[in-house]
Amino acid sequence: MSQLRISVKRIVVMFVSFVAGALGLFVYVLPSNKPPREKKLIENFYEHRAAYERLRDMLQEDKQLLRVASSGVETTNSVGIRKPPEGGLPINRYNEYLALLRETGAKSAFRSMGERSEYAGVLLWGGGWGGGNTRHVGLYWMGRKPANQVDSLDVYYRNPARPRGVFRQIDGSWYL
Repeated sequence: MSQLRISVKRIVVMFVSFVAGALGLFVYVLPSNKPPREKKLIENFYEHRAAYERLRDMLQEDKQLLRVASSGVETTNSVGIRKPPEGGLPINRYNEYLALLRETGAKSAFRSMGERSEYAGVLLWGGGWGGGNTRHVGLYWMGRKPANQVDSLDVYYRNPARPRGVFRQIDGSWYL
């Protein structure tokens, strides 16, 4: 009987340890729900500007491409995400995109539809749990100046009644 109590006690301790470890790992791995600081994003842009410009150039050249990420590509000819060589993008071109995304720390790259792309961008951060709480931060090259600009993203985030879809100019046609 006492041996049974020790076994039950040992199982309970192991279970509690497992749950605590799993929760700790979840909190450690779970991305922050706060977007990166504006200063950090701007420093990253200048540090990797050549890579961002190369991504922009490639996105403008690949007129059939809509989105590219490690999960695959989406093109005007594909239905959903396809992993190259499927999807109409050569594997070496796909690998070049992936290398540039890794270098910049971006999650994906995308462009507007049409022959003349009005914008090209990269997703740098995403947070929230869906619905109206989902937020994204991207770096965009814009063919024309967006109307909805703010002076500071850090100040913008502190406003609980903030509008959605704003831009912060960094340099020339580049916006956060």
